[in-house]
Amino acid sequence: MKTIRARSALSHAVQRRQLARMILSLARIQHIKVMRRRNTYPSVQCRHPFIRLPTRTPMPPRYTRPAIILHWLIALLILCGFCVGLYMTGLKFSPTKLSLYSYHKWIGVSVFTLAVLRALWRLTHTPPVLPATMPNWQRAFAGALHSLLYVLILVIPLTGWLYSSAAGVPTVPFGISALQLPDLLDRNKEMADSLRFLHMTLNYTLATLVALHVAAAFKHHFIDKDGLLSRMNPF
Repeated sequence: MKTIRARSALSHAVQRRQLARMILSLARIQHIKVMRRRNTYPSVQCRHPFIRLPTRTPMPPRYTRPAIILHWLIALLILCGFCVGLYMTGLKFSPTKLSLYSYHKWIGVSVFTLAVLRALWRLTHTPPVLPATMPNWQRAFAGALHSLLYVLILVIPLTGWLYSSAAGVPTVPFGISALQLPDLLDRNKEMADSLRFLHMTLNYTLATLVALHVAAAFKHHFIDKDGLLSRMNPF
């Protein structure tokens, strides 16, 4: 009888120890999940025989909120301005075409203003580091591509302003006469034609670089899976 009671007590003790280990494991798993959501906990595997916790590499640091907002605002405006520009050039002279030219200019002024703010942010902030697995040639390519994008985003609106000045058409942002920009050049048809060609060429160059930029971002997200795209994810 005593032997049976001793075995029963031992069995209860073993069960209590197993239950305690289970509770500690669950608490540890919950802690790991919370830390991972905050991107502050390294990838850890749970050793409990009945619980499998999938591992995940911590995500790289993100850009600041102002940088993300400026990035996507500029991208959206560039897309709208490019589409409006393509559409309006094929129209015959009409009030609609004049209105679209005005909208195109307003978009250009907005892009230039936001690009200046974005450049100031870049000069005063250090961008997030690139993934350690990224080869050196890709780092160099990414740096050169970003530099060219910054230059074009700033230069293209300026060429549009010069083109409008040489064509003798004033630039009035948002139709507010108090904001009318001064003409940078005297009216000159030959100069206007040259600047128009330059403006179009730079826009097509920008479109090509943006396509490369997007393709590289998708490559990192879907093939490399290094979390690079999450640095600029607005959500």
